[in-house]
Amino acid sequence: MTVPGNHPLISAVKPLVDAMGGQMMLPEQAGPDDVVLAWEGADVVAVRLPQLADSLDHILAALERRHGMPLSELDRKSKQEIVRSLEARGAFSVRHGVETVAGALGVSRFTVYNYLNRENAAKGK
Repeated sequence: MTVPGNHPLISAVKPLVDAMGGQMMLPEQAGPDDVVLAWEGADVVAVRLPQLADSLDHILAALERRHGMPLSELDRKSKQEIVRSLEARGAFSVRHGVETVAGALGVSRFTVYNYLNRENAAKGK
């Protein structure tokens, strides 16, 4: 990023942009699908949002960092919690979302569906 890093707007939005896997750039580098953020009427930074599939990969990588180990090494309860969290974030509306999550957790698609069904049954859906 070639945007000055000391602007208050950039400092404020950087953690959010990083968390979702976005990219910050100069406003004049923005494309039609990028979001240009302004401060007091002046364009300061443009944000390129990731593709949905890339966002899921980014979320899974962040979960691995948070747990300090590959997700496939977590116990069953932790994997179920991750599936619950990912469902709440819409991860399974992404094409191949179940397959991607199953691969990261080291389980089958059937197991992910079982986790989802169990959670939905517990909610009374």
